[in-house]
Formats: sequence, C-alpha cells, structure tokens
Amino acid sequence: MGTTVKTNPALTRLIEDLRTLSREQGAPIWRDIAERLAARRRHWHEVNLSRVSRVAKDGETVVVPGVLLGAGDLTKRVTIATYRASAGARAKVEKAGGTLLGLRDLAASNPKGSGVRIVG
Repeated sequence: MGTTVKTNPALTRLIEDLRTLSREQGAPIWRDIAERLAARRRHWHEVNLSRVSRVAKDGETVVVPGVLLGAGDLTKRVTIATYRASAGARAKVEKAGGTLLGLRDLAASNPKGSGVRIVG
C-alpha cells in the first residue's frame, strides 16, 4: 500500500491551504478536513441532505469533507460548506433558505473554525 498522489492541482492547493491555515490559526478542524480530503477518493464521505437535516440545527454551519448529494429533504436553514455538491443538492439547499459554500470560502470567513460541525 503506497501513498496516493493527487493529480488535481486545485484540490492539492486546497489541502495545502487548509493545513497552513490550521497551523497559523491553531484551528485543528481545518487540519482534520485537509486529511480527509487527502485520503483516497473512495474513502471520501458522500453525505445526503437527509443526514444533514437530521444532524444539524437550524442556523448552524456544517462541513461535508467530500460530496453532498441531494437524496432526502432539507428542512432547516443551514450553511453547508463542501468540496463538491450535486445539482439536486444545490437546488434543495437554496429552496430551504440555506447557503452552500466552498471549503475555501468558509475557511476564509471563519479562520478559527468556531461553531462548525463536520458531517460525514
């Protein structure tokens, strides 16, 4: 078992940026997310909206370190940051009044990572 080499330059840059932010801000949440994204793609989390709806509270910020899928309904206004989201998930999040962000956007707006829950 060797190590994996990521060939997507945008993904490798995101992983490096999250690790750097974690060191600079003393926020271990960004290191955790970077390590999850650095894993093999088959080990990435694929989270459905029904799970986010079950776990998250209204108005909470949630991070999905992987892919957000549109199965189920979202009944709460939640801010979700993810690496990638399906078109159906995007539509349902907007319909519920929530916000969908990229991981880099959330890290820039909340460098300490306070009040963020990881789902996956």
